[in-house]
Amino acid sequence: MEFEKRKAATLASLGSTETDKSPKGTLDAPIIPLLNTLNHHPSYFTTSSCSGRISILSQPKHTNNDNNTKKKARGGTWLFVSHDPADTDSVISLLFPPESTHHQPHSELVLRFEPLIVAVECKDLASAQSLVSTAISSGFRESGITSAGKRVIVAIRCSIRMEVPLGTTEKLLVSPMFVRYLVDVANEKMEANRKRTEGFFRALRQSDGFAGPDVSAAFVGSIDSVCNEDADLEERDGDAHSGNLIDNGGTVGVSSCCLSVVPMVIVGEPVEKLFLWGHSACILDNKNENKAMIFGGFGGMGRHARRNESLLLNPFVGTLETMNVEGSPTPRLGHTCSLVGDFVFVIGGRADPVNILCDVWVLNAAKNEWRLAECTGSVFPPRHRHAAAVISSKIYVFGGLNNDSISSSFHVLDTVKLQWKELPVAGEWPCARHSHSMVAYRSQIFMFGGYNGEKALGDLYSFDVKTCQWKKEKTSGRSPQARFSHSMFVYNNYLGLIGGCPVRQHCQELALLDLRILVWKHVTLDSAGNDLFVRSTANIFGDYLVMIGGGASCYAFGTKFSEPMKINLLPLISLNDNPLPSKIREVHGTHRNDVVMGEKNASFQHPRCENGRTLSKASSLNLGVESAGMNGSHMIASHWVLQLERKYAKLGKDILKKFGWLDLGRKVYSREDGMHIYFPVTKTFNGAYHERLNHSLDESNGHNDLHVLKPYTGKVLVLDEISCLEALNILEEFGARKSVDEVVEVKRTAKSPLKVMSEAVASLIKHKGLSEQLLEELPTRWERLGDIVVLPIISFKDPVWDSIGPELWPIVAKSLNTHRLARQGQVAQTGTRDSSLEILVGDNGWVDHRENGILYSFDATKCMFSWGNLSEKLRMARLDCRDEVIVDLFAGIGYFVLPFLVRANAKLVYACEWNPNAIGALQHNLQANSVSDRCIILEGDNRITAPKGVADRVCLGLLPTSESSWVTAVRALRIEGGMLHVHGNVKDSEEELWKEHVSKSILEIARSEGYCWQVSIEHVERVKWYAPHIRHLVADVSCRETRLY
Repeated sequence: MEFEKRKAATLASLGSTETDKSPKGTLDAPIIPLLNTLNHHPSYFTTSSCSGRISILSQPKHTNNDNNTKKKARGGTWLFVSHDPADTDSVISLLFPPESTHHQPHSELVLRFEPLIVAVECKDLASAQSLVSTAISSGFRESGITSAGKRVIVAIRCSIRMEVPLGTTEKLLVSPMFVRYLVDVANEKMEANRKRTEGFFRALRQSDGFAGPDVSAAFVGSIDSVCNEDADLEERDGDAHSGNLIDNGGTVGVSSCCLSVVPMVIVGEPVEKLFLWGHSACILDNKNENKAMIFGGFGGMGRHARRNESLLLNPFVGTLETMNVEGSPTPRLGHTCSLVGDFVFVIGGRADPVNILCDVWVLNAAKNEWRLAECTGSVFPPRHRHAAAVISSKIYVFGGLNNDSISSSFHVLDTVKLQWKELPVAGEWPCARHSHSMVAYRSQIFMFGGYNGEKALGDLYSFDVKTCQWKKEKTSGRSPQARFSHSMFVYNNYLGLIGGCPVRQHCQELALLDLRILVWKHVTLDSAGNDLFVRSTANIFGDYLVMIGGGASCYAFGTKFSEPMKINLLPLISLNDNPLPSKIREVHGTHRNDVVMGEKNASFQHPRCENGRTLSKASSLNLGVESAGMNGSHMIASHWVLQLERKYAKLGKDILKKFGWLDLGRKVYSREDGMHIYFPVTKTFNGAYHERLNHSLDESNGHNDLHVLKPYTGKVLVLDEISCLEALNILEEFGARKSVDEVVEVKRTAKSPLKVMSEAVASLIKHKGLSEQLLEELPTRWERLGDIVVLPIISFKDPVWDSIGPELWPIVAKSLNTHRLARQGQVAQTGTRDSSLEILVGDNGWVDHRENGILYSFDATKCMFSWGNLSEKLRMARLDCRDEVIVDLFAGIGYFVLPFLVRANAKLVYACEWNPNAIGALQHNLQANSVSDRCIILEGDNRITAPKGVADRVCLGLLPTSESSWVTAVRALRIEGGMLHVHGNVKDSEEELWKEHVSKSILEIARSEGYCWQVSIEHVERVKWYAPHIRHLVADVSCRETRLY
């Protein structure tokens, strides 16, 4: 526990905005990703660090009077220090000024380069030894355990340092030319230090326990971090103008209110389809459910590229589906998406680095049809990274980027006439910008921030559609940081800002503008990781802010995408500084078309009272009661329900849950007309109801001073502040009626699928008069392959089962909630390794199976698939193969080919396979994962078809042994050698013998082929138990050319 306490205290100090005890006072930005990664691991935390520095130190001269032989620091001050490569001219100007302006104390001057050093406290010696091993293997060869007592401390360091005396403050002993040489040497060492640090960072990320939610920290603090929308450097634009993304500003003025950022669990389509930036999202009413419609963007599954998929996401249940649409706009990013009625308008965007678009596409959401609109009127120039907002049936578009041209034009599209009009300059016209944001609120459009080609902007403008005038708004409170590529939304009376560039170093926060009084407020976002809300989308679903996508491309650390997130905004109600006397606070309602991209104000609101009905002390306060179906006084309390109109059901349910009135043992239901929802209520509700009647009677006699809530149209309800009786009054306002529960459908106790199957099969064999001993052959575990449930080979072995198969298998399938059921068989002992899976329920065995974001499609009855190899596939996926050519001698359906291509980013993979069924599946999978352009399939015996002298890495994934192809593998490697991944089944008592056999055999083969290689086994991976005492092993065999001097 002491370790955890010290770690918590240290991390708390790191998160503080106060300066630390170091001379600099803050963390070095270049290593913040590395420190975050170490601190995220449960066994480590950093206690001090330096990313590496070039400095000139002025220190007191050493005197001969000091007889103390113990080495002691002499102190001193920095005249110059840089954690980046030093500017030579600045150093020379410092050391050789035109003339001395003041007298400096007599001291020695030393130019130093000091490399990375990080002190890490470890939980135990084992974790310390592991960290030291990783550091040494990454080039930090002087790393070691410096303390192993009460606290285990590791120092990560190396020897690429430099220290050169320059003379004294009175007389320099070096020339400017020599100083220039020394600075160049120091800069070279700084670059070597940077590369070594990056290598250590990558090694950590590939180690167990380090890959966590703080991945995005790598993009907060990197020297060269810039937002970029494509992976290829030649396509960089836009945010790349901004230089450094880091904003070291603190969080002064942040409200004590804190909102939680919660990742969404996505089901259906893989979540990787939402790994996008530069996309668009709006809210559609799809099948009576509000869903986010996501279109376009950069990223997605497989190789990152511009997309044109239309996706639907239900943020409340996490279901993601691909829309089945007719036609589609071309792939793009940086466009806008606006909802007008049932039509979605996509405007502009960027198709590729030189093709900027000006087209307008319209999606008919009712028919799922895209069409290209032919617009008339003013010329609308091509642009991307513009902003749009909707008021009524018109879409207002401002700014944008067209290659190097930044626009300040303002256009409006009449969606009824499909006619563009450029609005003339009027009022306080905003400057040209891109990557800004706009939202609509009533008859106004608000615009914030952006990038003008030189800097990020922090100005706020409004445009009044009635007067056609721009106005630069003057606000109070701490204004948000200048930013671009952010998101903006409207929730109740607040205009909200989130994310964008520059990325905040210390924390994420939400900036809120109270639109009634134009005062800025700020709340902190509490997240498990540092979410990168750059080029994300923000949509309001009820009281939730749904963030989809976002990310950046970083020169040093690669590409980062953010997962979809939800933020509950209900706590924002507490920020209201102007409470009304009652428990209800006023907000301004917004109409559907008043909010950009279809955002709706779905806050809790009182219904409008019909015929001016109000509650007063003269009213009866009688909550309606329906007596139909009552059996006199014999009806028990648990058989009552509360009837509410569907539009009030959400708030009504929240009230019932808050006071414990909702009976969770019975089901909520609706009738055929769907107009009303029936909530089962508890005895507690009935007690409160009768107490309320008594209060009503007392009130009529003047004995009750209860403040009776009066209906207030357009007010937001604060549930935490209402009393029990006030809640009942509100329910009456909603037209709630208490009635007899005619359904009385009690929720069933959940049973496990195994329990359901056991009971159903037991009933069947009892009916058939069979022995109950057969139940011992029921499986206790099974696998899912796509939507097929696969039973193990050892289940239902007795031939008696086959006699009742037609009745048995549908029962088992229903119990396991599947439409297709199969039983595993032995892999066919043929060279093509055919599957012997038997389909028990269903018409075919073709399945789609997803692992690690990779889609595998194949006919399970013809192709073998192993679940036990998942860990090895993940291990291969974590390799960095960006510049490698790989040969897979036993490709199958792409078991390792796809991880190499999709995750490890291999340059090219040769896939050797001779099973025609597997080849067909492999071809399909390469296309489905968008990596077919980097794979060459070689059909036939790999000993004949495999390439020679091309591979950096060869995979030999054949069991029980791949020895027949070891010669082929050696021949496939380049003349300089490479890496072999040799699979095999080995007795647990013979692992050392097998390793020796593999190493010796590969060495002999290499020599016979004329290669002078050093062969060694770098690692042996224990993948799984294949059988009792038989392990599936993978040996990583390094073959490196021996240099003769």
